[in-house]
Amino acid sequence: MLIRMIKNSIFKNKIQKFLAFLTCFLATLLICTMLNITLSIGNEITKDLRNYGSNILVLPKGSSLSIEIGNEIYEPLKDKNYLEEKDLHIIKEIFWRNNITAFAPFLEGKITFNQTKEALVVGTYFDKLIALSDEDDFKTGIKNLYPFLKLSGRWAKDDSLDEVMVGEDFAKNNGLKEGDFLELGNKKVQIVGILSQADKMSNKIITSLALAGVLFDKKGLYSRAEVSALTIPENDLAQKARRDSSSLNQLEFDTWYCTAYAGSIAYQIEEELKGSSAKVLNAINDAQNLIVKKIQSLMGITSLICIVVASIAISSLMSSELHRRKKEIGLLKVLGANTFQIYLLFASENLIVALISSIFGFVFGILISQLIALNIFGYFIDIAYIILPLSLIFAALIAILGCLLQILNISNLSPAQVLYGR
Repeated sequence: MLIRMIKNSIFKNKIQKFLAFLTCFLATLLICTMLNITLSIGNEITKDLRNYGSNILVLPKGSSLSIEIGNEIYEPLKDKNYLEEKDLHIIKEIFWRNNITAFAPFLEGKITFNQTKEALVVGTYFDKLIALSDEDDFKTGIKNLYPFLKLSGRWAKDDSLDEVMVGEDFAKNNGLKEGDFLELGNKKVQIVGILSQADKMSNKIITSLALAGVLFDKKGLYSRAEVSALTIPENDLAQKARRDSSSLNQLEFDTWYCTAYAGSIAYQIEEELKGSSAKVLNAINDAQNLIVKKIQSLMGITSLICIVVASIAISSLMSSELHRRKKEIGLLKVLGANTFQIYLLFASENLIVALISSIFGFVFGILISQLIALNIFGYFIDIAYIILPLSLIFAALIAILGCLLQILNISNLSPAQVLYGR
């Protein structure tokens, strides 16, 4: 009987139900569009920020960073330790290995070139293939770590002892060009490329890590490594761990450890790479958190306003529906139905319409979010399928709240008055 009453109500009041359908459709469309962008934007911003370099720094435990001022390097701890190159593969073998997109070791020092001048030399990987246990080899180096670098000429070969590259400012200051030769100590090397848009290396000679090891008598060693990892924005738990990870209880620690925060990835690198100290470079991480939180807050407020406005619209439609069907309500009351049962009847009608409209809102919301993502990022984003059940819940809330606002009108209707047309 109830199903027949609901069916008759939906199909006999097509205009009113179409307006309810349109209201819920537009509301869920807007919410789904914003949610799909919000849930995906963290990963997309992380990918874009990765183009600005590394977000985790690995140092020998107990050492501190050297300070570079002009062409001088100041080392607070001259007897600092070094990490061994043979253990570098461990960075790509931690639990979060799939989030590690690139890394490169660095060994820096000062050396005399052409027997007259001093220059800063940095040895690193360019595009080196590293063997991993139980996995395919991994190609990494500054070519992947700093995708914004521009190169004139070609990349020097990894492990080469007679090829170098120079920064743009170094080449300009010393009148050097591709193909020129330099004497680095007792080594004669050829410039095969000039790097530009490389602020940190603009006034340096860039060599392979192998050549830097020979020049500084540090074969198989490096002084720091930079890591680029895909991370998620920090929340209160991650910030608490950043301040002091020992303050987390066991449940908080397990949650933090098993989530791809920059801090937890750095912690696991430090845990696996013995003798190392991994630090999060907070500038990029904080920029990501700030942007994502602002966007998520804005979209959360907009979603809430959307639900309230849609509920008010449903309530207005419900008011006109109650006025049109007041004789039916009076008859139901005479037959023994109470206010809550009548409310359930009207709420069920709107709930069915709202749930159907939310499915359409989900489909069209995903399409619009993809168009927005294509316009902002230049490519499509992943679809967050968790939005479908969320859109059903939001649509149900809109229908129930909209009908709930009119429950007082139902209770105030007198059967005698409405049946006699008063």
